[in-house]
Amino acid sequence: MLKLIKNNWAQLTTLVLAVVTLVSLYPADQLPQVPGSDKTHHLISYALVIFPAALAKPRYLLMIALAVFAWSGAIELIQPHVNRYGEWLDLAANGAGVAIGLIAGWLLNRWLLNKRTGD
Repeated sequence: MLKLIKNNWAQLTTLVLAVVTLVSLYPADQLPQVPGSDKTHHLISYALVIFPAALAKPRYLLMIALAVFAWSGAIELIQPHVNRYGEWLDLAANGAGVAIGLIAGWLLNRWLLNKRTGD
């Protein structure tokens, strides 16, 4: 499974980002009730967006992470125009999610490397 993610990180990152974008910009009179807070949803969503790239460690990973964060900021700016609410705290949660996704990918890579070398 991890090899599949590493080999298809660009497609997975793009797919998850597209889904997050559609869900974030879909005009809704009322948001559905789901467990957890809105900020938690933002954090998890953006951690999932960047995780495949973080696991694969492409050459421009930090640029990709910054682009994802900038994209999330653009979504927050667009949301008021599609009957949604953009919030600065949502952007902060998005950034925290990107950071957590990067750290999770890095930690998993270290763990796998240690597992292979027997340390």
